[in-house]
Amino acid sequence: MLDRIGDKWTVLTISTLSAGSLRYSDLQASIPGISQRMLTQTLKHLERDGLITRTAYAEVPPRVEYELTDLGRSLIDAVMAMADWAATHHSEIAGNRAASELTGVGRAKAAVRASAG
Repeated sequence: MLDRIGDKWTVLTISTLSAGSLRYSDLQASIPGISQRMLTQTLKHLERDGLITRTAYAEVPPRVEYELTDLGRSLIDAVMAMADWAATHHSEIAGNRAASELTGVGRAKAAVRASAG
């Protein structure tokens, strides 16, 4: 379950739906970078887990809306806290990643530190 909740697309989908129900196309437009395939897969998993509901309306053209369930809404605080943490520490993590590209990780990184000291 932690894999599902901590997934990038799940976090973005839940946080986007926290404002209320959305049609598929509006949801896709609100989540930058998500592909149609990934959004469909994420929505199916969230529906299976009982975190969202899918309502299809018998109209022409067909309309489908997605909405958080009570269980899904209970995740909003945790999801928003993770998103806030990521935004707050984005620069620091990006700097660490850049430094890691230069110095490597593990033993190679320790050797660089030892020779510099």
